[in-house]
Amino acid sequence: MTITYDPSGLLDALRENLNLKNDAALAQKLDVGPPTISRIRSGNLPVGASLLIRMGEETGLSIMELRDLMGDRRAKFRIGRGR
Repeated sequence: MTITYDPSGLLDALRENLNLKNDAALAQKLDVGPPTISRIRSGNLPVGASLLIRMGEETGLSIMELRDLMGDRRAKFRIGRGR
């Protein structure tokens, strides 16, 4: 079984964990605009570090648990250098 990167799985798990009815309620809870959640769900925007931290604060889940929920199995996360 191959697990692939899927931010929708993370968003669905957060909604369930926080007992929220929809993505608009999730956006409000995470203090981001609804278009941000939509763009993440569609794969047009990556889940950034600050948003992962906010998700962890709201749910009590660790960064590793959150990354696991979206299929990010990298042992290390590297931040690219601007060139």
